Amino acid sequence: MKDVPVNNILLFRSCLVSVEYPGIEASTKFVFDKLGIDYAISEKQTCCTGLGHYSDVFNQIDTSAIGARNFKIACELGRPNLVMMCATCYAINKKSVKLLNKKEDLRNHINQLFDDNGLFHLKYEKDDLKPTENIFHVVDVLYANKNEIKNHIKYDLSDYKIATHHGCHYCKVHYEDTIGGVRDPNIMDELVECCGCKTIGWYDHKRATCGTGFRQRYSNPDLSFTATADKMNAIDDEDVDILVHLCPNCHIQFDRYQHLISKMEGKNFKAIHLNIAQFIALAMGGDFDKVIGVKAHTVPIDSIIEELKEVSK
Repeated sequence: MKDVPVNNILLFRSCLVSVEYPGIEASTKFVFDKLGIDYAISEKQTCCTGLGHYSDVFNQIDTSAIGARNFKIACELGRPNLVMMCATCYAINKKSVKLLNKKEDLRNHINQLFDDNGLFHLKYEKDDLKPTENIFHVVDVLYANKNEIKNHIKYDLSDYKIATHHGCHYCKVHYEDTIGGVRDPNIMDELVECCGCKTIGWYDHKRATCGTGFRQRYSNPDLSFTATADKMNAIDDEDVDILVHLCPNCHIQFDRYQHLISKMEGKNFKAIHLNIAQFIALAMGGDFDKVIGVKAHTVPIDSIIEELKEVSK
């Protein structure tokens, strides 16, 4: 397993997390605090360009330049270990670091852009950050601390039938850096087990996309939602109560559109959708509103909340 930092972490904020599911960020902070993870957030950090990049609004040079700026901010703060709450931020930033370190012409071009705009202190040097030593997803940090997670569990969620969805941009972009396998991804399954639960493990369409494809949700909705329906039918066949994932874009596709897919398929899909940080925070006793952020969800998770409230009385 690769070395994963527990110190000098810059928790990289995600546009989709902040706008759609702020409970993911609150849950991540809650769990990190419980585990004693040293992290900070910077107001200077900007978007990774994810949605724009994958919709061809931002080209690779623009994306790498924005990445280089964020990387220098992290270095200046003495927090060179960037940890992402979003799989797309993870994939894009890791690629940008690889390109900046490997391609001298790109690095020089971007540094010249900084100079031309009076940003002399932002000059990116080769190996300021390294893709395998400084760029991580939250699940990497959680997995490195999985034995400690067990010591903070308050609620028993083992009666729920749980499945995981690992997301393309974590498992299918940087294969060599993915913990827990790519052909049968299981890093989140193991994290769920640390909370005293079992997942259903492998299921039909476990490795399949959520269907978003960024632009596909809007430009080819029939194709997009057909792929999502495949996934939802697969977990419905297994009687899944909770689908756990690690990407806010996947979260949007499943949670915001489950009612639409239900109508399209002529059945009532019942799965509840939680980010892995939310799931662990829930098991640790995080406040339903202030930490988990349940009011931001389209598919209600009232069934879990009511049962846990009864247990906590």
